[in-house]
Amino acid sequence: MPSAHVPVVIVGAGPTGLTAATLLARYGVECLVLERWEGVYPQPRAVHLDGEIRRILDRLGVGDEFDAISRPALGLRLVDRKLRVLAEFHRNPTGGRNGYPDANMFDQPELEEILRAAVKRHADVTVRGDVEVTAVVPETDGVRVDFTDRTTDAAESVRARYVLGCDGANSLVRTSIGASMQDLNFEQRWLVVDVATTVELGQWEGVHQVCDPARAATYMRIGKTRHRWEFRLGPGETADDYRDIERLHGLIRPWTGTVPIEELELVRLADYTFRAQLADRWRAGRIFLLGDAAHLTPPFIGQGMGAGLRDAANLTWKLAAVLAGDLPARVLATYEAERKPHARTMIRLAKATGVAMTDGGELGNLLRRLITPHLHRVPGFHALVTDGVTPPLRRSELVVRPRLLGGRAGSLVPNAVLDEGRRYDDVAAGRYAIVTTVQPGPAQYGEIRARGWVVVTAGPGTELRRWLRRGGARAALVRPDGTVQCAARDLTRLYTAYAP
Repeated sequence: MPSAHVPVVIVGAGPTGLTAATLLARYGVECLVLERWEGVYPQPRAVHLDGEIRRILDRLGVGDEFDAISRPALGLRLVDRKLRVLAEFHRNPTGGRNGYPDANMFDQPELEEILRAAVKRHADVTVRGDVEVTAVVPETDGVRVDFTDRTTDAAESVRARYVLGCDGANSLVRTSIGASMQDLNFEQRWLVVDVATTVELGQWEGVHQVCDPARAATYMRIGKTRHRWEFRLGPGETADDYRDIERLHGLIRPWTGTVPIEELELVRLADYTFRAQLADRWRAGRIFLLGDAAHLTPPFIGQGMGAGLRDAANLTWKLAAVLAGDLPARVLATYEAERKPHARTMIRLAKATGVAMTDGGELGNLLRRLITPHLHRVPGFHALVTDGVTPPLRRSELVVRPRLLGGRAGSLVPNAVLDEGRRYDDVAAGRYAIVTTVQPGPAQYGEIRARGWVVVTAGPGTELRRWLRRGGARAALVRPDGTVQCAARDLTRLYTAYAP
């Protein structure tokens, strides 16, 4: 049994909650994870994560295990209703700026099994399944969490200094702090079909987006034997309308061709309502919202699960530093200040992508046929679709950047290969780092070491040096989550940018 008082209680053991627990444990923070289900939810949901999220998995110590169950996608192909290619955007399957492929396909239950095994390796984490959280109540110096053991009906309570609500779209934690979801004016109903087969379908191994208002669709291969289709449902249609295997086969036949029905195992058939929503506030005192409890995004750019892992990476190092007394509690306000605008931007991008690909009727189809083949000529458009780099975080106490010219502050440092052959993330290892083209003097080295920071030298001809110079800087102070806190031409300025 966990103690009556723990530093952190996490409500929800999905990918976001497990990531938060593991990151906290790596900083030596004890936490209790409460989950309604006893084990991993067996049905596939998320199927994609980008190179930035792959970096987070490496910090969790599960990168190699994830690579064993995932496959890189080759990019995005836009096709018309007859599957004629309108445009194709290729991604490098060997790795981009983050050091890993920018599009990784996987089966969510397999990833959650890996995450659960990883969290069990940390003595500071206790995961309790089969419990129902019934109340989250702020108290003078902490938070009380009430829950019921679903196997015995016994009522229990635990007190925590902080609570992280990672409990999904129907979040009880969100309700408990009086937050509500703001509608960003997007709602579409889609049929999701997961199929397993040992037969090779012979399809291009990227994401296929059918740009057709009459029946918009997406196809992607997500594993050695696993394939997913998503079809926009018409008015009045439901998943039940396609439980007849012949009718369902009619939808996927453009990709399966002559493969017999008996060679196709239906893993899941479900209808989903894709929404764009953002919680009006993400925090009340010592209680925080993460993942789907804080934001819901349409799936068109594959960022739903990744947004939750970004939340965890952003908040946990700050929380650990506050609990250790290394940072003042006021810096916890930077979590919502940084993550909420970023999530809003990504949701709007997903929404705009979905509308551009699926709306507009026959006029929209005509415009797509005329314009889409030339999109690769638009400066920066190909990079926007394929490079996996998300927008920089906005200004905060922990993102010190000029108001007009942001430079590198708020962006993610490249996971570049260094002179000694290791990558940036291996050297920084979750600590503050000074990335510099100019070697610090003895006194500066002493101050850096006294703060527990690490120096990463951007030598001549290196990716890091080019990256700094393109941002008009010679040095950068990089936070434990890989975000640039401040960039400057003078090392001494970086010390003043650190919140004491």
